Amino acid sequence: MLPSSAFGIQVNSTDLQTPAGAQPEKISDVPLTDKFGRTIHDLRISITDRCNYRCVYCRTGTNGAAFAELPFDDYLRMARVLIGLGITKIRLTGGEPLLRKGIVEFVRDLSKLRTLQGKKPEIALTTNGHLLAEIAQPLKDAGLDRVSVSMDAVDPERFARITRVPNGYDSVLAGVRASQRAGLDPVKVNCVLLRGFNEDQVIPFGMFARDEGVIVRFIEFMPLEEGRVWTPEVVVTLDEIVARMSEYRPLVEIERAPSETARRYRFSDGVGEIGIIAPVSRPFCGHCSRIRITSDGKLRTCLFSVWDHDLHELMRRGEPDDKLAEFIEAVVNKKEERHHIGEPGFVPASRTMVHIGG
Repeated sequence: MLPSSAFGIQVNSTDLQTPAGAQPEKISDVPLTDKFGRTIHDLRISITDRCNYRCVYCRTGTNGAAFAELPFDDYLRMARVLIGLGITKIRLTGGEPLLRKGIVEFVRDLSKLRTLQGKKPEIALTTNGHLLAEIAQPLKDAGLDRVSVSMDAVDPERFARITRVPNGYDSVLAGVRASQRAGLDPVKVNCVLLRGFNEDQVIPFGMFARDEGVIVRFIEFMPLEEGRVWTPEVVVTLDEIVARMSEYRPLVEIERAPSETARRYRFSDGVGEIGIIAPVSRPFCGHCSRIRITSDGKLRTCLFSVWDHDLHELMRRGEPDDKLAEFIEAVVNKKEERHHIGEPGFVPASRTMVHIGG
């Protein structure tokens, strides 16, 4: 293993392993950057691969949790080391992260950390929203900044067919509205579109964005489902979504940061915003700023990686923070240039979405 000096790491020899909840220290003078020059500043942590929904584009309906859940202190230590390497944004995902007891306290602990710029990291959550109504305000009070809610239809009957959970629509809508009242702004609602299944929800979601004051984000269907039945024909593309929505009301594209995954649009009268995440028809790999930690403590550099990197194993062996940092930097240096969806010889990711973290 390379010496820590090779990475510009400053090590306190009297305290090589900092307690899990301690304040992060500057670990490197060089931002966490891959070999393609992309700076990595977004961290996604899956805290469980369990889910209380069985959405047809994600789950086969027969498989439950496949990987371990770690104590929150372990995730906290990983986050602290990564913040010391330049991470500024953290998103908690699953599975369904609200199934984990103690998530409010975990958010509170994360909010006590400070980035290299001396600021609280931006903390966000992706959830199916079913349990959100009662916990939205406590999460906000603990330091959560934003929430994204997965919601693939605005019709209760269609919603139940997609999730395979009866009467879930009202619970999710209550969660969306509770998040707005709590000030988790802007509340984003994510919709995965599948041809022949829910592509007729485009205009209803445009109306929903305007009526509810949320940002709706459409996501192109990716080959990450458990059933491995993805085909290009099922994908409803960005161009088609824009065309369909424009039949309802004209759209005006909004300027966005290069590392933003969504192309953003507002309606021509200024009321309502939608975004489109188009990894299939408009890949954004060249500006990717993300790294992921799975629920069992593996680092993943891309959704479509065919391997993971076992960060938690180093922790189990008692390695100090500087060794974790060396490992992370080496892994990031191997980050893939891009995915190969739809290309001949495409190899699916080694895990499906629910076992990676959305």
